[in-house]
Amino acid sequence: MAYHAGDLDATLAAAAGEDPALFHELRAAFEESLARQLDLLGRARCDGNWHVAAMRLKGLAASFHADPLIDLADEALDAAPGDPVVLRKLRRFHTDFAAG
Repeated sequence: MAYHAGDLDATLAAAAGEDPALFHELRAAFEESLARQLDLLGRARCDGNWHVAAMRLKGLAASFHADPLIDLADEALDAAPGDPVVLRKLRRFHTDFAAG
């Protein structure tokens, strides 16, 4: 799944107003938080830890209106802990976002 700026960048732009430095700072903060949540999800092996990590990821996505990430978090919630397909999709989202 390729990252599409859309709502997420619009949310960041609305929060930053006319301050491009703040926009980049908010974008970096989102990316760092995304990386942390993906790390937690990647290390989760039991159902409880996987579920908590996926819910935290979904909460992050929802707070920034990142609909594609919400969908991926929902996919993680429906998957077994450590599901490599879900993790690969989430890491690709992160890579695409960080490059954008």
